Amino acid sequence: MENINKIFYDNLNQLLKQTSDWPCEYLFKFIVKSDEKKIKIIESIFDNIGAIIKKKHSSNNNYTSISVNVIMNESKDVIEKYKEVSNKVSDAILL
Repeated sequence: MENINKIFYDNLNQLLKQTSDWPCEYLFKFIVKSDEKKIKIIESIFDNIGAIIKKKHSSNNNYTSISVNVIMNESKDVIEKYKEVSNKVSDAILL
């Protein structure tokens, strides 16, 4: 699994480098079970960096989608944020 994650993040890093001029605005998207603790963890990861965070609950309120719009300095910073979320909220879906 570790090797699959490395390949995924390497590919994402290359794609981000090819398609964006850094620094730039980046939109992170996550889906988590509607657990206030998990939502707060994700919000805290983007705290104090000028992020605009929007949350939307699913129709049955079981899941919450979180959109985070923020200026990132380079592609590796995006990767680090995705890794931090996946390490702290293991069942978060990264989009």
